[in-house]
Amino acid sequence: MSDDAKDAGLVAMISSILGGNKRAEAASPPPLADFLPSAPAAAAVPQLPEAESPKLQNASSGAPNGASDEAAAPAKPVAPAPQSLTPDGKRLLPAEAIADLVLGELRKIEGFPASGVSVTVYGYRNWNAMITFAPFSTNFQNATRFRQALPDLVFKLRRFVELEI
Repeated sequence: MSDDAKDAGLVAMISSILGGNKRAEAASPPPLADFLPSAPAAAAVPQLPEAESPKLQNASSGAPNGASDEAAAPAKPVAPAPQSLTPDGKRLLPAEAIADLVLGELRKIEGFPASGVSVTVYGYRNWNAMITFAPFSTNFQNATRFRQALPDLVFKLRRFVELEI
């Protein structure tokens, strides 16, 4: 995280503690180049080695009830689907994938809770995102700071990602 983003977060926190009514400017997310890979997403998917695969460990440890050896045979790797692009060059992604992108960027903000946060993507052409917090996952001031960062992040993501229906 850049020093400017950290400083802005500190200013927002101090002003909220001291009762300042000014909104801190720098609750902005890092640049999109940090999380939009130039290579296809298929290259970024980690593959589990055969020994670490839970499915293969269970199958090789002995199949109960006389199951055949077919279940113990390793599965063939499945080739990932090619990425689809819109005519204007945007990546077509399902709502869950866009929500994961948004949540991943929000997690880069200092003080973001490790659990208890949900991002919902909705809409169609001008899709949008909504963030919700579980009780006691964060305090009011931090939740407000994260909600203020969300529209800027969504605006930047819309230039690169389109919602797949």
